[in-house]
Amino acid sequence: MFDLDKWQEIFQTIAKNKVRTFATAFGVFWGILMLILLLGAGQGLQNGVQQSMLLDAINSIWVIPARTSISYEGMPAGRQHPFQEEDLESVFTEVSGIEFMSPENWLMGNYIVKYKNRGSAFGVYGTKSDYFDIKVTMKIQSGRSLNLLDDREKRKVCYIGNRVAESIFPEGVDPVGEYLDIKGSMFRVVGVFKFEASNGMDQAQRIYVPFSTYQQIFNPDKSVSLFAVTTAPGTMGKQLEGDILELLKIRQSIHPDDDQAFWVHNQEENFRQVQNLFNGIKAFIWLVGIGTLTAGIVGVSNIMIIVVKERTKEIGIRKAMGATPNSIVGLILQESIFITAVAGYFGLFMGVVLLESVNYALEAMGADLDFFTRPEVNFRAAITSLIILVVSGALAGLFPALRAAHIKPVDALKDE
Repeated sequence: MFDLDKWQEIFQTIAKNKVRTFATAFGVFWGILMLILLLGAGQGLQNGVQQSMLLDAINSIWVIPARTSISYEGMPAGRQHPFQEEDLESVFTEVSGIEFMSPENWLMGNYIVKYKNRGSAFGVYGTKSDYFDIKVTMKIQSGRSLNLLDDREKRKVCYIGNRVAESIFPEGVDPVGEYLDIKGSMFRVVGVFKFEASNGMDQAQRIYVPFSTYQQIFNPDKSVSLFAVTTAPGTMGKQLEGDILELLKIRQSIHPDDDQAFWVHNQEENFRQVQNLFNGIKAFIWLVGIGTLTAGIVGVSNIMIIVVKERTKEIGIRKAMGATPNSIVGLILQESIFITAVAGYFGLFMGVVLLESVNYALEAMGADLDFFTRPEVNFRAAITSLIILVVSGALAGLFPALRAAHIKPVDALKDE
């Protein structure tokens, strides 16, 4: 029940001790402000690192042939063993747990991609339609991406990055439907893509053509530079990686223990390691933040002890007039929780305002920081910190309150 008299007493006590109350509240305010800023900075760092990683699907695995390091079956170490199309077909049909799979080849040498009398150097890549389900931050800006029929029918079409379109096409010309000359072969543009991630700008200068078309025109030996897969739901990336490498080693007569024969980028494993790293960083931030909060809470406890000491005689009179120990405890706790909650709320509010201001400033300046973006605080973390603060404030006032409740009226009246 709301007790107006109690609140009047609390405000009177605060008004009489403005400096002391402000110093105590500032300790709590500063503690939660630092915690929120640390959490926000940690999340901004995590967002930046994850954004730099997530050009590709989290569950993607990229496999590139390297050189063998162990001689095997009469063949020396140091062999190069490029993939063939049959290797990829075998992997796709014999290894379970693959969701999407695509090869990737790129056009070597010096050449200029031309549109009428305009031209520039761009990377040209041969891929299949599944590739665009692996490059998750690659989004259609206009037209469409390459599809299954493009590959089956060996169509001479291409899918270009937005930076290619901006560089080679005059302003006002829609690239979709136009033709590009790539080493003497004309390819019709079917779509333009862009990257949602800022660190995908270099890849936005690429041109993709159907894999079968690429092989027929530019790569008659049918070799494959690399391939990528994604794990199907319920499949562990490490297990799928092991199964793929085991099959490839058998097909290419590579020693089962040769770990240098392939270069593998397992995005799932890398992402898990990064997540574990940031979980450790967050735990450290919470440790530091709670230590700072504890300093503020100790200040609240100390001021409550002083308040009890100063009001000893008053508490004795109250008890002599019939006040119960619970009412005494309630009064002290209420004041402690009030100071803590108000100071904590303002600290939380100011922390969120500062983080949003940093976000706004970064966007307004167009800052492109590779490893820091969108500093923010999880709503659950903010509420948790506020609850911890209020509970701590209650505990800080509890012990002085219990001491006050056990003061005997006669002893209290004698106190000077």
